[in-house]
Amino acid sequence: MRIKDKNIAIIAGALRLPFLVKDSLINQGYNVFTVGLKNYVDAKLKPDIVVRIGQGGTVMKELKKRGIRQMILVGALGHPKFSDIRPDFWSMKLAARVLSADRGYDSMLTVLVKEIEKFGVKVLAAQDLCPDLVFKPGLQTKTKPGKADKKNIDRAVEVSKIIGQADIGHSVVVDKMVLGVEGADGTAALLERIIKIRDGKKRSGVFAKMTKPGQSLKIELPAIGPDTISNVAKAGLNGIIVNAGSCLVIDLDQVLALANKHKIFIYAV
Repeated sequence: MRIKDKNIAIIAGALRLPFLVKDSLINQGYNVFTVGLKNYVDAKLKPDIVVRIGQGGTVMKELKKRGIRQMILVGALGHPKFSDIRPDFWSMKLAARVLSADRGYDSMLTVLVKEIEKFGVKVLAAQDLCPDLVFKPGLQTKTKPGKADKKNIDRAVEVSKIIGQADIGHSVVVDKMVLGVEGADGTAALLERIIKIRDGKKRSGVFAKMTKPGQSLKIELPAIGPDTISNVAKAGLNGIIVNAGSCLVIDLDQVLALANKHKIFIYAV
């Protein structure tokens, strides 16, 4: 994706992803203005300003002053604490519009993007500007899925669509039957439950982490990283299924090295 305007803002939450996106953009010649979210952003990212969640008016004024007309929202937030939120007037108006369209978490995010763009700031997708952070279609690892795995893959993809349409979660574990789906506690908690269920059992089954049908691909994309591979290995699963082009990968080299070490396949559909 080629964009002539090289001025861009990153609204940065927690963990490694903001670092990877920022480095990728800088290497492509972008002038990056980094807005860190207080109590979430890692100070090592060296944000240009730090704001609390809800200080959208402050952010928009800064972007307007600097002539920045595009942004990427990236990094983990989880479920923000009430004490972390300091809504200004701009954000309260925005929240009212988002909440009035509440048909589930992802529908609210879609409305959020649309409302931000009404103020002249285009929300861009990290994977469009940083294609090195997503998988291309097909097998990514030395280990290949077997016949039983292919049946589990088909079932995992099917169930992922069902829970995605219901706005339940991104992740599911399948071993002939559905062993678990992601809830409000997130992917790591799902895998912890599977580790306990499968303790000592023969390796089989797959873990799928996929986008929800109809969700905005500009915000809150699923992601996997080295911790995901380690937990899948502990759970005794054979492989991982993701969407090609829309599942972000944190530390790709480590992910592939760990997957190959544990003989776990990664397949992008």
